[in-house]
Amino acid sequence: MWVYQKMLQYPAGTVSTCNPKLAKDIITQYGGPDGELAASLRYLTQRYTMPIPEAKAALTDI
Repeated sequence: MWVYQKMLQYPAGTVSTCNPKLAKDIITQYGGPDGELAASLRYLTQRYTMPIPEAKAALTDI
C-alpha cells in the first residue's frame, strides 16, 4: 500500500498585491477559447474520428 501526504511541491506564497490584469490574462489562457483546456479537448475529440491508427496515436500522445 502507500501513504498519501497532502503536500505542495513548492511552498505557497502569499499574495502581497492585487493585479487584476494579470489574473485576467491567466484565466484567459486556461479557460478562454484559445486556452490550454480548449486545445486539449479539440485534440481529444479529433482523436476518435481519425481513420489512420498512427495519427490517432499521435493525437493521444499530445
